Amino acid sequence: MTRALDAAQAALAAEHAAVYGYGVVGARVDEAHAGLAREAYDAHRARRDAMSRAVRDLGGTPEAAAAAYTLPFPVTDAASAVRLGAVLESRVAGVYADLVETSSGTLRRDAADALRDAAVRAVRWRGGSVAFPGLAERAAPSGPAASPSGPADRH
Repeated sequence: MTRALDAAQAALAAEHAAVYGYGVVGARVDEAHAGLAREAYDAHRARRDAMSRAVRDLGGTPEAAAAAYTLPFPVTDAASAVRLGAVLESRVAGVYADLVETSSGTLRRDAADALRDAAVRAVRWRGGSVAFPGLAERAAPSGPAASPSGPADRH
């Protein structure tokens, strides 16, 4: 696989995880953040579909979504739902930073747009920004947006 294809597959996986995560966010978030949750869910569904096309365009077979994902922490109330929204966006920004680095042309431009959009949503969830969205978040130890898991691990 090429580096661009690997990065596109990683972006697709992050989008699958974000779509799943926003299902959880939407179920727990307060009314003040409900619109942002719906907007983010729709945006990640659209990006997921675009990344599936990009993977195919690069000669790969798009990875399917997992049946369930393990969240980075329990989401039990509105505050933890808001925190999950910020984490999802920060992690998505990171995979798009990789895709910007490894791609060119239209794919690179689309990845840069996705990075920017995720960074803006992260600011809206977090209430503040970071110096280099998609890069600064990597200083802290973290894994992918969510990890695939079996049905017993559903949240």
